[in-house]
Amino acid sequence: MNRSSTARAQGKESNDRDILTAARSVVEIESDAVRQLAGCLDAKFEEAVRMIAGAPGHVIVTGMGKSGHIGRKIAATLASTGTPAFFVHPGEASHGDLGMVTHSNVVIAISNSGETSELSDLVVYTRRFEIPLIGITSRAESTLGRRADVALVLPKMEEACPLGLAPTTSTTLTLVLGDALAVALLSHKGFTHEGFRDFHPGGRLGNVLQRVRDIMHSAERMPVAQLGERMGEVLIRMSAGGFGCVGVFDGQEVLVGIVTDGDLRRHMSPDFVDLAVEEVMSPHPQTIAAGALAAEALKLMTESRINGLFVVDSGNDRVPVGFLHLHDCLRSGVY
Repeated sequence: MNRSSTARAQGKESNDRDILTAARSVVEIESDAVRQLAGCLDAKFEEAVRMIAGAPGHVIVTGMGKSGHIGRKIAATLASTGTPAFFVHPGEASHGDLGMVTHSNVVIAISNSGETSELSDLVVYTRRFEIPLIGITSRAESTLGRRADVALVLPKMEEACPLGLAPTTSTTLTLVLGDALAVALLSHKGFTHEGFRDFHPGGRLGNVLQRVRDIMHSAERMPVAQLGERMGEVLIRMSAGGFGCVGVFDGQEVLVGIVTDGDLRRHMSPDFVDLAVEEVMSPHPQTIAAGALAAEALKLMTESRINGLFVVDSGNDRVPVGFLHLHDCLRSGVY
């Protein structure tokens, strides 16, 4: 390698190191700031959570520029976790959208400096009509910090931008603080899997949060046989059911066993069709509650190496109300 090639290679290696050094510096600065934020959460944060939880109406989030982008995400996170919320652009608020803000609302205004001029009309409006105002800012002595009912003050920190100008650390802290508010509210309100699924019916989250009762086959479709039946009859019912198994019931409609393809192979003999079903069945089959997550059912089937589960109500774990096959989970996007 000649000198010029060596110099170019060394220059590239140096540039690559500079890129990684800059990137790692950002991560370290912002990580340190987030850890500092955790220690700054105090009674003011609790007051903000209770204020939002007690509001009969929506949370309205507002902010300008990068704070506005973060505000939109905070509003979306609140809405998806059981706290109705939407974003109002402060510029639009000054041109009619203040009509969206009512006494039933709580306003979260975001401004790192606390002096964002575009927020002034909305802040004044909340003060005039006594609408609860939560401010998120890095300066407690700022206009927003002083005028808010509750000021959530970000810790003193340096922006990760080497020029100290581009909002980086400050927007990360605001985003984390918004997530903290949403999750604290979720816990405070007792928000459940069911509620989360109601707000996320589509996509992967909706699939994962499906309940067994949502995708199971009804009792009418269950493949069943009664104690005392001969295997010749059971085989016909098993083939017609299409699930590769038959549940065995006693005279009280209680599930006492199951016949699977494996049971057939283990008991195959010349007089097989004349055997009583109880001679072939496996006793105490596994079941799943109708209210369980479909993902739990899939995990149980996978770990137990079985293809189906009888579904029971929580009040009676031996009287099935339906049947769930492995393919039902896969067809519903549960995996």
